[in-house]
Amino acid sequence: MHLPWGTALQILAVCGRSHAADMALSGVAGSVGATMHRMSPSVSHPRPAAPESRGFQVFDVLSHRPLAQAQRTAWLGDGLQVALWRNEHDRTGYQQPGHHTVSVYVEGGHETRYLGERGQGVGDHGAPGRSCILPAEHESGWAIGEPFRFLHLYLSDRMWADRVVRLLDAEPRAHTLERRVFAQDPDLAVWAQCVLAADWGDVTQRLAAQAWSHAMLDGLVLSAARPRLRASAQRSTGGLSVMARRRVLAHIDAQLADPTGQALSLGTLASVAHLSEFHFARMFKVSMGCTVHAWVTQRRVAQAQDWLMHSRRPLADIAQSCGLASTSHLNHLVRRHLGATPLQVRLAGGVRPQPASVRLLPAC
Repeated sequence: MHLPWGTALQILAVCGRSHAADMALSGVAGSVGATMHRMSPSVSHPRPAAPESRGFQVFDVLSHRPLAQAQRTAWLGDGLQVALWRNEHDRTGYQQPGHHTVSVYVEGGHETRYLGERGQGVGDHGAPGRSCILPAEHESGWAIGEPFRFLHLYLSDRMWADRVVRLLDAEPRAHTLERRVFAQDPDLAVWAQCVLAADWGDVTQRLAAQAWSHAMLDGLVLSAARPRLRASAQRSTGGLSVMARRRVLAHIDAQLADPTGQALSLGTLASVAHLSEFHFARMFKVSMGCTVHAWVTQRRVAQAQDWLMHSRRPLADIAQSCGLASTSHLNHLVRRHLGATPLQVRLAGGVRPQPASVRLLPAC
């Protein structure tokens, strides 16, 4: 069953587009299940250091498998962890892990089989673009042959219940996640490719990955809802109240320097406005004319531009004060949004009128 809020590309309509998403979608256009990288079984893959555990059993089980490798992992905030795994020639299983897992096959998987009840998905083996949803109370076993890669998103049962209450104002026990095995869901495939295209070490792109994940999970909540509750949740709403808008914008400006981005997560901002993530994202866009992620990025660029044009602070200090990971990230954002390098913006600070090659950031 596909997510009820429309086509896969509506993930980006809710959360906004980024350079990472554009790169991901260029691959989706040809085939939802297209692989993003080539992997050769003959190449030796040294085992990396054990990844950090956030208390998710599925993550911990894979971390202790001899051939499983966490190639990338990140804590997105708001109770969400994401990991890109590689595994081969293994048999593993999970016993009521106590948390939910969304899994999308990125590459390979044709020799990965589900050792459990039949009829839980499409076909009896994995493939690129196919997805699995493993609820907190599920039990499953897996037989793995050829090397394959898959993306996992983990969230606690409490976070799922909280999402149901805030989005549907309903009893969480009546809206549980249903197990899916080897399902063909293009919306989840697009979500996976967008998240994989992002640089998880970059705070701005990590916030974008978090926003896409929130939108995907909201879609799963709506999928589990009864038609009347679903229609009520999706009913068109207006913008933020004046007081809520002021609180949110003041919070954003006060927290731009947060290097982790957690203070600017969608969940945190929604809490400031006393709304669910789903309703906050929609109402913010009505009020401000752009997504939360786009607004945060705009404010970072505007702050950097002001310091570049009116101070002699080192670029590294400016990047840090704007919550950016490095001067290269500052350079990338400034060039992309202002059409000039940081040095050119700095040199233009004492020149009036401003050169045409340096464009002030337009209103959102």
